[in-house]
Amino acid sequence: MYAVYILLLLHTAVAPSLIHLEGSAQGTTWHIQYADAQQRDFTPQITKTLQDIDQCLSIYRKDSEISLFNRASSLEFQLPYFYPVLKKAAEIYAATGGAFDPTVMPLTAAYRQGKRTHTPWWEKADSLLQYVGFSYIRFDETGVRKLKEGVSLDFDGIAQGYSVDVLAALLDRNGISNYMVEIGGEVRCKGLKNGVSWTVGIDNPLHPDQQLATVRMHNRSATTAGNYRDHYEQNGTISGHIIHPKTGYSTPDSLLSVTVFSEDAITADGYDTAFMVMGVEGTKHFLEQRKGMDVYLVYLDAKGGVRVWMTEGLRGMVERGEPVAEGR
Repeated sequence: MYAVYILLLLHTAVAPSLIHLEGSAQGTTWHIQYADAQQRDFTPQITKTLQDIDQCLSIYRKDSEISLFNRASSLEFQLPYFYPVLKKAAEIYAATGGAFDPTVMPLTAAYRQGKRTHTPWWEKADSLLQYVGFSYIRFDETGVRKLKEGVSLDFDGIAQGYSVDVLAALLDRNGISNYMVEIGGEVRCKGLKNGVSWTVGIDNPLHPDQQLATVRMHNRSATTAGNYRDHYEQNGTISGHIIHPKTGYSTPDSLLSVTVFSEDAITADGYDTAFMVMGVEGTKHFLEQRKGMDVYLVYLDAKGGVRVWMTEGLRGMVERGEPVAEGR
């Protein structure tokens, strides 16, 4: 996801065996920590993997596979990354009733142009909605095609989570059993850090330099979505980068951020976007039927106060930062 929503708690005092790697990719930074008795440095493999994922999924590269597809009517997959992301996107699209829809690309492209040129992009929303709809996409393990000209894909709402999972799999294949992988705030942890649980912090969306809470994690992923780091104001209207695929407009301001905890990062990454679209009550209703993930919502009440709500599975794992009211 474009913005960094989770601040990792990276302690300066670490055991000698804990290796720290970092770099830049996908328009953001990445950090990896792991314990390895052999003290191996996986930077070359990590860099090559991230470059390949960009070559496949980056909408900011004109020569990427996704960009080639967006300009054409069909595409045969060349790299092994397009199909898994498209398959997961289809799964989340179906489960959320279209709240997550990667064909939102015409709208997100208009948003980015509007932000760059300081113009009210939303005036184009109604005319662009005709090109949004995952039902216009057909795919299998070999390729993808579109049923309507003008339809295009944007995996920004899920690609970083997937990239985290791919790097975690790289460490798994090399026998690493204690690690943390983070790209742009999307996190996956396995095992322990120096004998204790890994911890991540959840930002206060109104004061991103402060934390609302820290959460202990073990063999889990966490991602956050919110408009508070990527938005702009034009003619008195504030527009955020998360677009409702059915209305064509930015998601409501009352839900400030959504943090999702799941087994893998791609699942968490897709659902955090969907929950921003669903809103507070829609997300709560969805989670009554959905098991296997935990969610931490930060939202504004009717009086403008910051409130939080979390699933039962997070209680006991969360340590408070600054005090806020808890939703019921």
